[in-house]
Amino acid sequence: MAASKRVEEGARELSPLASLAARSAASYEPMPNGHEQVDLGLPPGELLDIHRRMLLLRRLEERIGQLYAMGEIGGFCHLYIGQEAVAVGMERATRSDDPVITAYRCHAHMVVRGVAPELVIGELLGKAEGVSGGKGGSMHMFDPARNFYGGHGIVGAQVPLGTGIAFALKYRKTDRVCVTYFGDGAISQGQVAEAFNMAALWKLPIVYVVENNQYGMGTAVDRASAVSALHKRGESFGIPGQEVDGMDPVAVERAGLTALKHARSGRGPVLLEMKTYRYRGHSMSDPALYRTREEVQKVRDERDPISRVAELLVSAGVVDADQLKAVDREIRATVMEAVAAAQAMPDADPAELMTDIYSGGS
Repeated sequence: MAASKRVEEGARELSPLASLAARSAASYEPMPNGHEQVDLGLPPGELLDIHRRMLLLRRLEERIGQLYAMGEIGGFCHLYIGQEAVAVGMERATRSDDPVITAYRCHAHMVVRGVAPELVIGELLGKAEGVSGGKGGSMHMFDPARNFYGGHGIVGAQVPLGTGIAFALKYRKTDRVCVTYFGDGAISQGQVAEAFNMAALWKLPIVYVVENNQYGMGTAVDRASAVSALHKRGESFGIPGQEVDGMDPVAVERAGLTALKHARSGRGPVLLEMKTYRYRGHSMSDPALYRTREEVQKVRDERDPISRVAELLVSAGVVDADQLKAVDREIRATVMEAVAAAQAMPDADPAELMTDIYSGGS
C-alpha cells in the first residue's frame, strides 16, 4: 500500500477533517490538449496529493502562528513553514510501521503520520483530547500508536533515542527502519557523533535526516559548522550521505526510498541532508534579525515547495489556477473547522498532572 494511502486511512480513523487528502485526484478534471509536455516525476494524481498535503501543513501552521499571537497557545512554538516538502516527501517513502522521531518542530510530522489536525491543535491548546492529552504542548507531541516517538525539546536528544529504537528493531529481527530527524543546529552535538558511531558499528536500521534550514536558531550554518556540507558529517564513521533538495518533495521521496532500502537491507545507517529553509523565526519569539527580508523573499519567489509543485501542475495542464485556488479555499475551511473542534474540547484536568510519568499507567 502506498504511503500516502496509508496516512489517509489512518487519518479517517480519527476525524473526517483529516481525510482531506483522500479527495486529491478526484477533485480535478484533465486540462485540454495544447499544453507543453512536462515531466512531473510522478503520476499527476500523486503530485496533486503532495501539493494538497503540503498546502494543508502550510495553512495549519499559519493558523497556529495566529493562535499563538492571540495568546491561545502558551510556551514555545516552532513553526514548519517553508519546510513542508521534507515531511511530506519522507512520509511518502516511509512505511507506516517505521518509527519516526524528531525534534521540537514537530506539528507537521504529526499530521503526515496521520494524526488529525484538530488533535494537534487541541494539544497546543492544552486540551484533554489533544494527541498527548494536553500535556506535551508544541514540543513534546507523541503517538506510539502511529509509531511517532516525539517531539523532543533538548537539542539533539532524539538522535541517540532514535538510534536506540533502531537497535531494538534489529535486536527483534524486524525489517523496520527508524527515521530520525534533527536540525542543522544539532549536528555538532557530541551525542550525535556517539550515536553515529554506534549505528555504523552495529549496522543499525536507521535513516538520519538533517533538516538543514540554514540557521541553527540565529546562527548561519557556515558560521557554526567547520564542514557546512552536513551530509558528509557521517563519513568518518563510514555512513553514506547525500545532499537533497529539501524544497522538492519528489527529490525528497526518491532519496528517502533509496536510503530506506539501504537501511532495511541490513547495510546500516544513511545520512540525508535536506537543504530547506524556514520562513519564520526559529520560534515565535524570534524576530529573525540575523537575515534580511530580501533573503527570505528570494527563497519564497524561487524555491517555495508549494509554488514549485503548483507551477509544475499548471504548466503540464493538469490543473489551472482557478482549481488550485479552490483547493486552497477548501483547505483553509478545513483548518478553521479543525480549530473550532479543538477549541470546543475540554481542558486537560489538573488532576492528571502527575499521571503518565512512568510506564504502566502510574
